[in-house]
Amino acid sequence: MKSSAVSRVLAALALAGAVPVYVHASDVRAADHDSDEKPLTIAVFGDWPYNQVLLDAAPLLVESVNSDPRVRRVIHIGDIHSGSQPCTGAGLDPLPSGSLPNYNKGIFDIFQQFEDPFVYTPGDNEWTDCHKNKESNSGAPLNELAAVRGLFFPNPGETLGLHPRHVATQAEHFGRVHPTDAQFVENVLWEESRVVFVTVNLPGSNNDGLAWTSPFTDETARTREAAQRTLADLRWIQRAFALAKEHHAKAVLIGLQADMFDPAALVPGADGLGEYATIVHELASLALDFERPVLLINGDSHVFGSDHPLADPSSATGRIYGTPAVPNLTRVTVQGSTTAPAEWLRLTIDPRTPDVFSWENVVYCATPTVSCP
Repeated sequence: MKSSAVSRVLAALALAGAVPVYVHASDVRAADHDSDEKPLTIAVFGDWPYNQVLLDAAPLLVESVNSDPRVRRVIHIGDIHSGSQPCTGAGLDPLPSGSLPNYNKGIFDIFQQFEDPFVYTPGDNEWTDCHKNKESNSGAPLNELAAVRGLFFPNPGETLGLHPRHVATQAEHFGRVHPTDAQFVENVLWEESRVVFVTVNLPGSNNDGLAWTSPFTDETARTREAAQRTLADLRWIQRAFALAKEHHAKAVLIGLQADMFDPAALVPGADGLGEYATIVHELASLALDFERPVLLINGDSHVFGSDHPLADPSSATGRIYGTPAVPNLTRVTVQGSTTAPAEWLRLTIDPRTPDVFSWENVVYCATPTVSCP
């Protein structure tokens, strides 16, 4: 894969010691530590909603999740609208033609209808890609990211939902030598049922690796953003694994938006995957050292699937990054977009079982491209 400006910055910082292998986790408050081995069920979905039909069917999704007595947490894995829908135009005067300044607030209001604590991690469509022609050049990426942070993370260290709970946020738990990590309020972690959960802002479009288009062209700002965020993500993932080892957790779950193993991204003219290499290599190293189950949940490619992407270095996914074999890393891509049927993932965590994780899909709308029952 070609080396981009962001890749070169990350490589140089790593060689200079800016990315330690582990980060001590003792400053994460004890309130985030739950040693109870009782099973836990989580509802996970993402790439939602992608059209007006799904938006109109939001009450069906909310009711389906809220009525399930097993569900105790909800995670949205990013992308709150389609890649051809305009963004909010945050901070721009005049607003770009076609921008939707109130759209994100409408989604926030839906998230707040879920009974259980609700965790959201951003996707590319709501900020990284807002500069693109197909999103009507409707937003400056950094403005949109700031607006997402201000709206969806109003109380750092607290989830959304009708019954929010405390989580650790990178905005409060960052190293003194990395003060810029304080901006990443969206990166959170918590421990429950002997599993460490961590989310990071890692979007599609090759991790913001594509040049922004006019009138938002600013390569210095883009490469700085991508490098700072990727390094912060690395440190946050490292902290999660350090916490897992420190507390003898049974497993680690990582939630992020990007499909880092999407073969469609590797065809000529596509976005590429090179800007995920640093993350994938560190994840492989941490998972191997941890030796227990690690579950990666992503969206981005919109069709449900599960695999072990790094278990076989000679496989199609294994060859992308050239890591050693990582047999304990499992990956689930959630159903999303307008793919039928519309469904959410019922994820069960049982720390008393060897595999810890099991899952099944729950249909709430049979034909989301046409109508919902």
